[in-house]
Amino acid sequence: MKPDETIDFPLRWAWHKISRIYNLEAQKHEFTMSIGYTLLNIDRKAGTPSTKLGPIMGMESRSLTRTLKTMENIGVIEKRPDPNDKRMVRIFLTPKGEQMRNISRATVIQFNKQMKSILTDEEEKQFFQIMSKVNNALDELEFFEK
Repeated sequence: MKPDETIDFPLRWAWHKISRIYNLEAQKHEFTMSIGYTLLNIDRKAGTPSTKLGPIMGMESRSLTRTLKTMENIGVIEKRPDPNDKRMVRIFLTPKGEQMRNISRATVIQFNKQMKSILTDEEEKQFFQIMSKVNNALDELEFFEK
């Protein structure tokens, strides 16, 4: 089977390009796409429990731990004990984190605006239907023998 005949090749190809675009923009502001994505998933008012952040983002805890440590070191987040459960830690944005979050949000909006401009309404609808179907299959199907 040739790469252009597989389902995963165009997904991986597009994702690498998207990742590169986001990382180039993030570098202008001295952070990474991973940090920007994390900032966008932290509740701005109540903070987000660190244990809930990984599942929200679809990230492994090991990768997330490294990202959070970097974010804490550069001063964009702070960890605080949960007022209702002292065993839990909540992640909050610092003022610098809020600024970086705003940059990340504007970047995502601009990217999506440009991508949507090349699609008809019907193509956009089909894209989301197909991606939903692919994601559901990835959750439900057994791909290889155990």
